[in-house]
Amino acid sequence: MIDEGGLMYLDLMKKVLTNLIYEDPPLESSVLLREQETRKIVAALPENDRRAAVNLLQRNDHDSRLRLRIDGQDWPATAHTMIGMKRLDNLQHCVRRVVEDGVPGDLIETGVWRGGACIFMRAALKAHGVADRRVWVADSFAGMPETTDASYPGDRELALHEYNADLAVPLDTVRANFERYGLLDDAVRFLPGWFSDTLPTAPIERLAVMRLDGDLYESTMDALVNLYPKLSPGGYVIIDDYVILACREAVHDFRDRHGIDDPIVKIDDAGSFWRRGATS
Repeated sequence: MIDEGGLMYLDLMKKVLTNLIYEDPPLESSVLLREQETRKIVAALPENDRRAAVNLLQRNDHDSRLRLRIDGQDWPATAHTMIGMKRLDNLQHCVRRVVEDGVPGDLIETGVWRGGACIFMRAALKAHGVADRRVWVADSFAGMPETTDASYPGDRELALHEYNADLAVPLDTVRANFERYGLLDDAVRFLPGWFSDTLPTAPIERLAVMRLDGDLYESTMDALVNLYPKLSPGGYVIIDDYVILACREAVHDFRDRHGIDDPIVKIDDAGSFWRRGATS
């Protein structure tokens, strides 16, 4: 059981990783994406409601910017994670439960950006005094894959590779971010490359928590196909991008294919998770 000092440490880690301490601004590409989403939402509203909706969705005051960061709805300029406080709280909950319940296995995130969620995983294990689990850090470290005519239609529509100037974070940078927190050690293992190449042969025996943040149908499916069979009963699957249609379709295609009926629980407006039952 984690003590009060450990809880305070993890609470501070979440505030630092999201940079709620100094409140850095969002990246310009994040603002542009949000404006695009605003236009889509407004266009679907009755004409009489559009002006009020625009005023609400495009507010740029301090409280609104802070809420976006807390909810994980912007891409920070300098913070080490973009997933927000609620999804970090969820990650803390999942790690605590597998440790306290004795669910065997390591922790992994597929799609790590600057490494913040993986850094928090390592911090959580340290706070719990756990020394026999690894944190696997899986990413291309080169951004999102370019889509082709053969790619899943939803992935082509997203075209997230167009934002690789902000989404591509080199491996050396992520390693340096771990070092900043004093959390780069032998328990942290890196899997650089496209998921389709690295995950099938990854030297992972068992998993207790798998956090998927690949956005795309194909990235999500690659992770589920190769990692879910290694997830222990009682382990957790966290889907950071469940709000994205292509990602959500991959989740349900995989669950339907394998008869998985463990209930999916909403974390916030973007992410969801489920806990693996004994038979799924």
